[in-house]
Amino acid sequence: MLALMTAYECPRCRIQSPVSALTWCCPKCRGPWDLAFTSAPVSLPSLASRVNSLWRYEEALPPLPYGPEVSLGEGRTPLVRLTDSVSAKLDFLMPTLSFKDRGAALLAAHARRLEPRTVLADSSGNAGTAIAAYGARAGLDCVVYVPEGTSPKKLEQIRAHGARVVEVPGDREATARAAREAADDEGVFYASHVYNPYFLHGTKTYVYELWEELGGRLPDTIVVPVGNGTLLLGAALAVEELYGHGLVERRPALVAVQAEAVSPLAAAFHAGAEDLTEPAPSRATLAEGIAIPAPPRARQILRAVRATGGTFLTVTEEQIRAAQRDLARRGLFVEATGVACWAAVSATPPRPGLTVVPLCGAGAKTGLAA
Repeated sequence: MLALMTAYECPRCRIQSPVSALTWCCPKCRGPWDLAFTSAPVSLPSLASRVNSLWRYEEALPPLPYGPEVSLGEGRTPLVRLTDSVSAKLDFLMPTLSFKDRGAALLAAHARRLEPRTVLADSSGNAGTAIAAYGARAGLDCVVYVPEGTSPKKLEQIRAHGARVVEVPGDREATARAAREAADDEGVFYASHVYNPYFLHGTKTYVYELWEELGGRLPDTIVVPVGNGTLLLGAALAVEELYGHGLVERRPALVAVQAEAVSPLAAAFHAGAEDLTEPAPSRATLAEGIAIPAPPRARQILRAVRATGGTFLTVTEEQIRAAQRDLARRGLFVEATGVACWAAVSATPPRPGLTVVPLCGAGAKTGLAA
């Protein structure tokens, strides 16, 4: 039996809204939505005969009639060993060369059934590229807001898919504010990888793939880069679903990684805080994709890491540079943001058991860090 979905729900106010509405945030607190949704267990033996994309986990995904039509074959990325205890999941081997395709596929499928006038996204590059590509696949008009100074290669990729680009002066947070203002216009679907929970239900397939690849178990530790926290929160969703359905015997530790230059969540975690009290200073970092001074889902991210016995790690700019070159010498050319987890794991005493890190974006998108 397929899982049933009911509505958007605010995790703070418990206000609900139908998913057929274009309301992109809670009308009371202006916070992001969760999805009132209960998954059904996935049968591991049945997966051998299923479609080779994230849609193979249909019991775990919210019902989306246009899902298979907008698919570009996303998911099912390789898991390769880096050391005896650390493996990497190559999520840069996606249709648009980043893990953001997981969430964008679900957002595009959801947007297509709503038939909005325009699909709007904001991004430092990868999420915008994914929304542009899957929006094109779904036949949707898209506009992507990006920070001034975004990688020219990423801008070229977004435009190649037919999306319009709006470059916003200032940092990533200024871009998000501009997009949220435009999202209130009539007929706009805000395809936000932060505010719309369909994106999180796409990124959770990362962990379902680990579970399948490892024969029905999970790693001891899952390390993820965290800016807005979409991969971490998706991973937490999948862990709870798999554990709740009795498909795994224990929950792995979730370890979050931030760039030392912009690390508000790491600071809050180690201070014992339940939420952010103020935004972090906006500083330049090679890991531009996780340089988020005030993540809207901060409370949820901190809670998810603590619930699994995980922690936060930070990495310096020099560690990022060294990790990118180290991976390249191993045959893996990954963008600077995507190497943050390998940088952190390399500099930290190993945890017991198997650790998995994601390599989230291709180095061809940004080039080698100077």
